[in-house]
Amino acid sequence: MTELPVYENIEDALVATLPANKTMTDFVTGATGLVGSHLIQRLIDDSHQVKALYRTEIPDIPGKEKVQWIKGDILDVIGLQEAMEKVDNVYHCAAIVSFSPKRKYEIFKTNIEGTANVVNAALYAGVKKLCFVSSVAALGKNNGGKEIDENTPWNEETNTSNYSKSKYLAEVEVWRGIAEGLPAVIVNPSIILGATDWNNSSAKIFKTAYDEFPWFAEGITGFVDVKDVVSAMRGLMENNLTGQRFIVSAENRSYKDIFTLIAATFGKKPPAKKVNAFLAAVVVRLERIKSFLTGKEPLLTRETAEAALSVVRFDNNKLTAALPSFNYTSVEQTVKRVCEELQKKPASHS
Repeated sequence: MTELPVYENIEDALVATLPANKTMTDFVTGATGLVGSHLIQRLIDDSHQVKALYRTEIPDIPGKEKVQWIKGDILDVIGLQEAMEKVDNVYHCAAIVSFSPKRKYEIFKTNIEGTANVVNAALYAGVKKLCFVSSVAALGKNNGGKEIDENTPWNEETNTSNYSKSKYLAEVEVWRGIAEGLPAVIVNPSIILGATDWNNSSAKIFKTAYDEFPWFAEGITGFVDVKDVVSAMRGLMENNLTGQRFIVSAENRSYKDIFTLIAATFGKKPPAKKVNAFLAAVVVRLERIKSFLTGKEPLLTRETAEAALSVVRFDNNKLTAALPSFNYTSVEQTVKRVCEELQKKPASHS
């Protein structure tokens, strides 16, 4: 009599029943963003079939002709359900990153309700696993000077920005999906460094240094290469881990260090004037008035000013323990690469 195979868990049993030559199909939201666009390139390199959701324009990335592009929105429940048909894994990268008080409704609508829609569609489609790109903004802040880890308790009194609240509540939706049977992992990246449009995402940091902005803040936070974020996501999706969150942060560095490093790499003057709390408060008020008059998003808000002056360190040991072969790229290497890539982009820093 032929012995039947014995599997340790249901995930291994499911994998064993797949045809040996089956190509994985992944669905990516937020395809035009910094993380989403780099993730798609990685999935293509890994020979996965990719469905990607975009809102207005298909991003100009290598291999885009190999992607099944779907124009839509994570607020479209029916559209999401249709997009996830015959999908193995879901990477939910879409979010609005803004600290403008005027965009509170939009931030909450997209980040919380949109995530709930993605979770519900994934449950309905029976996907094998979901990876949600959250943020360290969804973690607790006041930790008595200790490094913040995945278990630092959330405190609404210290996590005051609408963005951080939205990411925390979006995570709640993912935890709800996990409770309902959806295998999922959450990544909490710190400030992500990567090449995109000079005026978008963290590329604004590089633009500020390139333009020789003279001011610096001595706050400390975490920084990480966008390619490391993608590698962490891929590693977590390829193993049996579920129902867990992971900080993704390479190094805790001061803003002064980062701006000085970027300026030196560009061959520009480093910042030399220190910003204190009083000066930051004055600039915030001026930016608020300017935003009111122009209708544009302020360059500095109370929340971003506080962050620039705060000392916050993150513990990244959980991820490296879960993925022993994973290694972070040094901030110096990341800055060098991103500066080179940005300088190749047209209409860059004008």
